[in-house]
Amino acid sequence: MSAGIAPRTGGNGPHARQRLAIAGAPLSRARLAVIMLHGRGGAPEDMIGLAEHLALPDLAVLAPQAAGRSWWPDSFLAPLSANEPGLGSGLSVVEALLGDLASEGFGPERTVLAGFSQGACLAVEAAARFARPFRAVAALSGGLVGTAEASGAPQDDLYGRPAKRFDYDGRLDGVPVLLGCHERDPHIPLARVRESDRVLGAMGAAVDTVVIPGAGHGIIAEEAAWLRKHLNAA
Repeated sequence: MSAGIAPRTGGNGPHARQRLAIAGAPLSRARLAVIMLHGRGGAPEDMIGLAEHLALPDLAVLAPQAAGRSWWPDSFLAPLSANEPGLGSGLSVVEALLGDLASEGFGPERTVLAGFSQGACLAVEAAARFARPFRAVAALSGGLVGTAEASGAPQDDLYGRPAKRFDYDGRLDGVPVLLGCHERDPHIPLARVRESDRVLGAMGAAVDTVVIPGAGHGIIAEEAAWLRKHLNAA
């Protein structure tokens, strides 16, 4: 892999063989690799723009494209079956990229997962399911998708959706994780962000939850600063 080349992703399902944008330093010279996942309706260039804003020239950035610009069709709060095969395919793309990076000498300790909105949910869900000692994980306006449906009625604080189960087998001991969300986000309920904090903390992750006052849905300076700090850490 080298900067400027746009090969195809691995994995399986609808997101396999989609475009993979690569930017930043070539892997032969990079200190860290960052897998960056765009939001619904977005494109890899959105995330590459964020990486360029961080102004860290020794990062290799890999940004896969979701088929139809969406990793799954419904809200991440919906029953898991409503978002297949998209969710499983998105996870397989991340897993394939991790394997490609490992073959180039970038184990999880040299790899960062980051995403915005739907991509943030995919990034943090991949981190929980794969449970590897990542350099860092950043969910910019997102939370865990979950592993199964939980019993109970729809909940107001989950935007009228029922609860989920979060049964992850592995550990994330010491992995820095950012969960960012506006206080009143139209897509990401704060209750799910708080629950994601508890679940990931129980897995051993070092979670920083940034709650942005007011309403909104976007990346703010504090989140970019967190990323820059953890990408710069020795």
